[in-house]
Amino acid sequence: MNLYEDLKWRGLLYQQTDEELTEKLNNEKLTFYLGADPTADSLHIGHLLAYLVAKRLENHGHKPILVIGGGTGLIGDPSFKSQERKLLSIEESLKNAEGIAKQARHILPEAIVVNNYDWLSSLNAIEFLRDIGKHFNVAYMMSKDSVKSRIENGISFTEFSYQIIQAWDFEHLYRNYNCVLQIGGQDQWGNITAGMELIRKIHTIEAKAYGITFPLVTKADGTKFGKTESGAIWLDKNKTSVYEFYQYWINTADQDVIIRLKQFTFLSKEEIDKLEKSVIEEPEKRLAQKVLAEEITKTVHGENELRKALKVTDALFSGDVSNLDLEEIEMGFSDLDSVEITSEVPLIDCLVELNLASSKRQARELITSNAITINGNKETDAQIIIAKTNALFNKYTIIRKGKKKYAVIKHK
Repeated sequence: MNLYEDLKWRGLLYQQTDEELTEKLNNEKLTFYLGADPTADSLHIGHLLAYLVAKRLENHGHKPILVIGGGTGLIGDPSFKSQERKLLSIEESLKNAEGIAKQARHILPEAIVVNNYDWLSSLNAIEFLRDIGKHFNVAYMMSKDSVKSRIENGISFTEFSYQIIQAWDFEHLYRNYNCVLQIGGQDQWGNITAGMELIRKIHTIEAKAYGITFPLVTKADGTKFGKTESGAIWLDKNKTSVYEFYQYWINTADQDVIIRLKQFTFLSKEEIDKLEKSVIEEPEKRLAQKVLAEEITKTVHGENELRKALKVTDALFSGDVSNLDLEEIEMGFSDLDSVEITSEVPLIDCLVELNLASSKRQARELITSNAITINGNKETDAQIIIAKTNALFNKYTIIRKGKKKYAVIKHK
């Protein structure tokens, strides 16, 4: 398959501005850009698809520019948002931009990374209104779906002007980097076409720029992709551990796993077709989910972090946690039920405190019936005392009830 056919097969094309773009994607080397506003100091997996689309284009010889919106992040994109974003301070925006740029470079190390604050911050109000604003018709701006959806509930001039500022990003990159293509999610169509229109008005009608969008990711059951009970799945391992990241993907539903393999991995059609067959014929093996989790974790966090996540997964399944190092323990157990102790405490009291037992009587029964494991070892002595001297790395005692329920004692 050529690049365009591959994008179509993977469900990664929603709209394109010109039919001729098909030929250009397959046969030319275009400079393109992708933007992300630094509303947080990390990207989450909702952003990840865009960066992987950029990676696919790069693999076919196209040149990526990653625009970190240190400037536009101060304004806020109204696209299909029900209410106005909380405004960031300059310090917050630039700090967040640093975190996002680091993650972007990991996925696309050869890309040019720029921050639009560098050129937007030098623009004064008179220049903005006279040199850029004059090219935008208010009726045209209000016709954009991203704006129309907000008119009834109210939209500030700040957010209303966002498409003008992002359009100037495209024009700036066109002028300084020969960037002729912008890519983004389907909610960015209005912003992309506004940029193309500005380029034509400033650089004559013959100036050609293009845009493509890809579908926003949704789950088959209608729930929001990339969210769990504890919140978003971040690319920063300090916000979402690599183990949690891996587990999110391995728990993908059967009805979602093949489209996720197409969207988020670089496996071939033949490899994915084989995995699709396994979902139909041997769903209990969850082979497709395992491959999906491994491929994405490796892409985002690297081989070494993937090995750690697999080691933690195996330890939790087997109950043998004694071979985990300190980082792996903290990766796998950081979000489990825990209690902090400063002195020696009877195991029975700990089980009640951790809600592993409803009473001391039940706690004794669990211990004497071989249902409790401490640091990977079965414990049958109801009189045992939990002490720091026996803790893993003098910090953690890992308690397992039955085969699946874990809790942690943290020693001060």
